[in-house]
Amino acid sequence: MSSHIYGDSEDGFVLSTQGSTSFHYSFGFLPKEERDAIRTIYAFARRIDDIVDDHPSRDLEVIANKRQRLQWWRMEVEAIYAGTFDTKNSSLQALDNVVRRYTIPKQYLLTLIDGCERDLVQQRYQTFAELKEYCYGVASVIGLISIEIFGYRHEETRQYAINLGYALQLTNILRDIQQDKERGFIYLPLEDLERFRYSEADLMAEVYDERFVDLMQFQAQRAREYYHEARALLRPDERLTMVAAEIMDAIYYRLLEKIELNDYRVFQQRIRVNTIHKVITALRIWLGAKLFVKRFR
Repeated sequence: MSSHIYGDSEDGFVLSTQGSTSFHYSFGFLPKEERDAIRTIYAFARRIDDIVDDHPSRDLEVIANKRQRLQWWRMEVEAIYAGTFDTKNSSLQALDNVVRRYTIPKQYLLTLIDGCERDLVQQRYQTFAELKEYCYGVASVIGLISIEIFGYRHEETRQYAINLGYALQLTNILRDIQQDKERGFIYLPLEDLERFRYSEADLMAEVYDERFVDLMQFQAQRAREYYHEARALLRPDERLTMVAAEIMDAIYYRLLEKIELNDYRVFQQRIRVNTIHKVITALRIWLGAKLFVKRFR
């Protein structure tokens, strides 16, 4: 499946232990308590993602087994909120601590499980509206959980998190077209393929031509619009609070730019943002937020 913002392995890291470098540089500036809470949420998300992604198969028995495992996690989430979970399970205890400390809505965790499960039953998206629902379930909801941990003052910040989730996941989808199609997934809306007269067969055959470039330009512009919409919703007095999200924004926006600068040649290589650029970006955003707050206090 296309990498999610909590399952991005472009640098060979595992989020349940150390995290991707995008994760590391985005959340490394947080206070320890918040950083540990985010790690717990991302480890939970990664665990759910791994159930779906482990040994990909269209065998009905395999899919049924995976859905049973996901159902177990739904029951454990319910148990956490009911106070009846197994306190000897360290993973559940850690998740319970975060849920209690930051008052995470139960529906966010359940929506994440539902979003990941969708990859077991759906390999094509007819419309962008369908794809948007998927992006909400696997990415935007992570943003909503994160801002509960960061703390926020304004209702607009919730929509900021949702739009940024759309932008990040759409960027992942563009980067991972080649890897996804090898697993049988096409996340680009079929209505868009039809609009640009580029077929599923063309994509599977890795046809790179003017139609494909036009299709990708359309997708990139859509992602760019969600970045801009998110930024417009972030109030100035939330900049330092949301600095981790702003770093993720900047790193992934650079990834989108690199995809564009490479003329969308995603069939030839998996386009990446190098580590040095991530370090510089993280420092720039963090220092900028600190100076902004200091100047306007």
